[in-house]
Amino acid sequence: MTNPKFRLQGIMLASLVFIADQIVKYAMLGPLQLQSRGAIHIISFFDLRYAENRGVSMSFLTADSDAERWALVALTGAIAGCVAVWMWREKLRGDVLALSLVLGGAFGNILDRVRYGYVVDYADLHFGTFRPFYIFNLADAAITIGVLILLARAFLMREKAPVQEPASRADIVE
Repeated sequence: MTNPKFRLQGIMLASLVFIADQIVKYAMLGPLQLQSRGAIHIISFFDLRYAENRGVSMSFLTADSDAERWALVALTGAIAGCVAVWMWREKLRGDVLALSLVLGGAFGNILDRVRYGYVVDYADLHFGTFRPFYIFNLADAAITIGVLILLARAFLMREKAPVQEPASRADIVE
């Protein structure tokens, strides 16, 4: 049985990611007016740069019509629902928290797609002209970190073999 405390922690972290994502996006669109400014230089390898992502990860499955937009909302909503069920049933705290990062980020991007028809992206990490990532947002970062944690835990955390008790001298038949 899943520890209810882990569930609550997962729901709280997912909510925190969602709220933080929406606050940052509000700041980008509102006070910073990034949409009209285009870009704000922060440091040599990081800028705030406005982008509209009409697809999913790395603009895959781009939605160019309203029907495609709502199909994408339904698809990502179904995936988020599966993640929520997985998180609810998960027994390991580390996996619950990783799944909550994915869930909070997914809800942040789904709300953008419902509200605007696209996901608001703004984080531009670059080294000169080399850009290792597309422009992304806090929700994308949370999803990526959550998935990487799940993968690392899946590959690095093996179930321990049961410890066998050493045979006592009385059990040994000669």
